Amino acid sequence: MVAAARAVVAAYKPVLEPLGLTHPQYLVMLALWESSPRPMSEIAGAIRLEPATATPLVKRLEQAGLVRRARRAGDERVVEVGLTDAGAALRERALDVPPTMLERLGMTAGDVEALRATLADFTVRIGTASAH
Repeated sequence: MVAAARAVVAAYKPVLEPLGLTHPQYLVMLALWESSPRPMSEIAGAIRLEPATATPLVKRLEQAGLVRRARRAGDERVVEVGLTDAGAALRERALDVPPTMLERLGMTAGDVEALRATLADFTVRIGTASAH
């Protein structure tokens, strides 16, 4: 599993470098392109990271001018993250990432969906097993 995770990051690197993103940062941006602004805790959940792990990723994206963080009006405990104009514009350039990765990997969208379903099932099973 660790080797596969590292291989995924390595495969994405040359595709994401022209966008100025790492793979984990790309995952954050995908979450924000889906819905922005979002609470930091919701972003962390969407990309399956602990908030303490996701926060440095968001800080680097903020330094790059792609996102902005702000305390939620009415509840300052909640940090909301939203896209800047530059972050929203980057989405257009990132639309090529999925088809480029499919081509590089020699996979179809169906192959990826089947793999995703298998991994989701595995994640549930391993979570259930570790709870016992």
